[in-house]
Amino acid sequence: MNRSSLVRALMSLAALVAATAIVLTTSPTLGLDLRGGTQVVLQTRDTATVEADAEATDRVLEVLRRRVDALGVAEPTLARSGEQRIVVELPGLQEPQEAVEVIGRTAQLSFHPVLSDPAAAPDTVQGAPTPAEGAPSVDESGAPVALGPAALTGEGVEAASAGIDPQGTSGWFVGVDFGEGAQAWEALTGQAACAPLGNPARRVAIVLDEEVISSPQVNVDVACEVGIQGGSTQITGSFTQQEAQDLAALVEGGALPVPVEVIEQRTVGPTLGASAIEASMTAVALGLAATAVFITVVYRLVGLLAVIALTCYALISYAALLTLGATITLPGLAGFVLAVGMAVDANVLVYERAREEYTIGARSGRRTLRAALVHGFRKAFSAIADSNITTLLSAGLLFFLASGPVRGFGVTLGVGVVVSMFSALVMTRVLTEVALARPSIAHRPRVSGIASIGRVRSHLSSRDQDWLRRPALWLIPALAVTGALLAGVAVRGLELGVEFTGGRSIEYALQAAVPVETARDAVAGAGFPQAVVQEAGDGDVRVRLAPITDTEQQQIRDGLAGVAGQATVVSDELIGPTLGEELRRNALIALGVALAAQLAYLAVRFRWVFSAGAVAALGCNVAVVVGFFAWTGRTLDGVFLAAVLTVIGYTVNDSVVVFDRVRETWARRREESFARVCGSAVLATLPRTVNTGASTLFVLIALLVLGGDSLSDFATALILGVVAGTVSTAVVAAPVTVLAHRRWPTPPPAATITARAPTARGPLQSGAVV
Repeated sequence: MNRSSLVRALMSLAALVAATAIVLTTSPTLGLDLRGGTQVVLQTRDTATVEADAEATDRVLEVLRRRVDALGVAEPTLARSGEQRIVVELPGLQEPQEAVEVIGRTAQLSFHPVLSDPAAAPDTVQGAPTPAEGAPSVDESGAPVALGPAALTGEGVEAASAGIDPQGTSGWFVGVDFGEGAQAWEALTGQAACAPLGNPARRVAIVLDEEVISSPQVNVDVACEVGIQGGSTQITGSFTQQEAQDLAALVEGGALPVPVEVIEQRTVGPTLGASAIEASMTAVALGLAATAVFITVVYRLVGLLAVIALTCYALISYAALLTLGATITLPGLAGFVLAVGMAVDANVLVYERAREEYTIGARSGRRTLRAALVHGFRKAFSAIADSNITTLLSAGLLFFLASGPVRGFGVTLGVGVVVSMFSALVMTRVLTEVALARPSIAHRPRVSGIASIGRVRSHLSSRDQDWLRRPALWLIPALAVTGALLAGVAVRGLELGVEFTGGRSIEYALQAAVPVETARDAVAGAGFPQAVVQEAGDGDVRVRLAPITDTEQQQIRDGLAGVAGQATVVSDELIGPTLGEELRRNALIALGVALAAQLAYLAVRFRWVFSAGAVAALGCNVAVVVGFFAWTGRTLDGVFLAAVLTVIGYTVNDSVVVFDRVRETWARRREESFARVCGSAVLATLPRTVNTGASTLFVLIALLVLGGDSLSDFATALILGVVAGTVSTAVVAAPVTVLAHRRWPTPPPAATITARAPTARGPLQSGAVV
């Protein structure tokens, strides 16, 4: 083993040891879509005196953290997103209504003296804004009351807790302990104690969110100008236990410096999360098993070694996600599965090139398996690097432009791509170099899997290499099929999810299966005739409508329970109209930036005519997926966006491999027509295209069949994209490139000179150029 091989072996061993230690000692962070719970996204709003900037939002975040802690939710997560948004995750919380009300209330708490002459105050409605000094308001009983200026605010409160009168006379109350506000409380109650009994001025008004919630009279044993000592009091008001606990959380949490608005709310039931994990894990196992069998059958020994490396890849990828502290979401799991399938591509590229090099060497009497493998790694490197960079571009766009679970998909896919390069270029190389150097393998080269180009490759080599001389024959049918599918957008329109339109989408599991017409009538009978009611698989029902309150959602659930015995919320997604418009705009920006980024990269790495062909194929593939979803009435949501961006990356990935071969072949065969060079390159890379596509499809089909309703649309979009990407490279990208070159011809690239592969009698020297 030479020095470079030893370094690669040590790197592989170190990575495996570190990954194993991380996996054994670190627990994954599961997203709410996998473990169940509620996610709330709040946006701070400006007031007349305070700007909702990052500093104000951070202060809001600290107040919310205290409120959530008081709610008793296990392992809550709160984080600022941007300058004005806060993401609150409450694991295990399935009934978010009361929690959201507590979290989102402004909770401006203040303590006021009551003025002595409320009779002059006209009647007002309870809950009206707290008036200025001396202006009328109403107390907790609805009687008129006039308030003086606030003597104390919630900032002076140190702690608050709910309690119940053991004698049962006053019921539940909220005990308040004043910290810095103790002296102000003594002064306020001392002033009230100077008024005679029965006079309104002997009362102290406690105001929460501009509403008088309690206005108790100071007891007779409190001395004038002395007040209540000890810095504590009790707020009473005929509270229920829950109301007292919620009020205590608000009082102890303090007032929000600026108001907040709930712009997004998602609730996922624990059953859906558990089934999603089980389905995804089963899909991973079966997809990997099918891929392993396929690769081993096609590439024999080196295929088996690639499977071992892929297993190590899965371990290292998982450890990398744990190290980064990434939250594993449902799309993230799908991204991990997809990355495993796509990781095969680098190995396939190397093995196909190694087969070519061994065949070339065999014709001249040189049959060195290891030399052919090393040469295959070096010749495949540029295609591997270019194809993985294009996928990383898509993953990066998902991370920076998407949000929620889709961002988790981008993180997982990005990590998977980076680790797959390490797996293919380092770990697989170590294993295969050691194995092919053994005399038992050298004397039985066919066992290696790279001693022949295979029957399919042999058949393709004998075909007409100039089949692209009339590119329109291939391009016109492809465009016709694409146009027919895309016509679905005009005929049927696009079914945008609430993530892009704003609104509420709730999925209910029904105790007894009912026809969708019956469910639709039940929802209409609950007062929502405009709601869209659809089957959601396995007897579930999905209801989509404009934004509604949690109380209205309960009315829908009761209506469905009336016809099905029982209705349980499986998932609940609420998107405000402003956020929906923003997400829709960001989706279009993401697609536009993705196209621009791919164009720019291809223009730098290749000639612009290649970029034209790649983008034409890319556009056709996206049109196929979007058109199919339009014809079938499937919903376009954030997860669909993740699938489309992945299709873009996959398409360019495939085109890059072909164009890399075109560039190489064109430099060697400068006298041949460009159409013949392109046709030859497509046929030469077709086995790699088919083998990679098949490996990826095994995993995606497993997701489609076993992933359940939550992953079916995602898997469908990717299956369409992979199939279309495999075909479009040959019938769209290559023909468009040939046509563009005919219109704007350019000279072939300069030829490069490389040393021949070493002979069997001459061992491969460390550092030799091959």
